[in-house]
Amino acid sequence: MMTSAQMRAARALLGIDQKRLAELSGLSVPTIQRMEASDGNVRGIVESLTRVVEALEAAGIELIGEGAASASGGRGVRLKSGPTS
Repeated sequence: MMTSAQMRAARALLGIDQKRLAELSGLSVPTIQRMEASDGNVRGIVESLTRVVEALEAAGIELIGEGAASASGGRGVRLKSGPTS
């Protein structure tokens, strides 16, 4: 699962706006806006969420799930090490 805060943070790390994320994921801007407006976990069609996650990962974002290795043990995002393409 991805939270709306993770989604916004991932965009901020990449320096992209909602329109660009919509383009990268093949979704509409209103869909991205609805996803980011969710409380807590992003709500929406699983296929749409998968497309966003894949687009963010392709752009160099690593989503950190609950309990995954991180300094604080919470949710978050981080840039993957190494070059992205």
